[in-house]
Amino acid sequence: MKHELNPRHLNIAAFAQAKDSLAGEEKLARFERLIEASQGLGGEAMVVYSARGELRPDAAGVDEPWVHLSAQTTVPLTCQRCLGVADVEIQFERDFRFVATEELAEVEDEESEEDVLVLSKAFDLLELIEDELLLASPLVPMHAVCPEPVKLTAADAGFDAQPEERPNPFAVLQQLKKKDAG
Repeated sequence: MKHELNPRHLNIAAFAQAKDSLAGEEKLARFERLIEASQGLGGEAMVVYSARGELRPDAAGVDEPWVHLSAQTTVPLTCQRCLGVADVEIQFERDFRFVATEELAEVEDEESEEDVLVLSKAFDLLELIEDELLLASPLVPMHAVCPEPVKLTAADAGFDAQPEERPNPFAVLQQLKKKDAG
């Protein structure tokens, strides 16, 4: 019988060694920062994810744990064009290499193309999924075509109307000067 894998407390080394895989769905409401980005909307939407562990040899031939991770969801975000709610599909697919210490991860992450994370016996895979979905979110969310016509003017119709003629303050002073001289 296969053991149950918990995505909130995943032993990465054992997961990779067993070449295990994990797939699941979680409600968007369980991802606090994604819900914050959606202003509390769409909590019932599902985040669908899958992860696969494996060992790959490094340059010295030593096996290192890797996790291939992908996820997708639809998040209601504010359209920056019409300011209405736009359902934005967000997805990613990435490989992560795991190393023994934070110091090693910091050094190797700077020098390598892949993402390097710290090995853990209780790794929170769902937190990594949330991080990656946030990174994959558009900087400027918009509808492909806004449902309502976009108002392209910032002023009201009467804005261009000429203001009433006001007397020139210097002309008034000029008249006062003439009175005093006269």
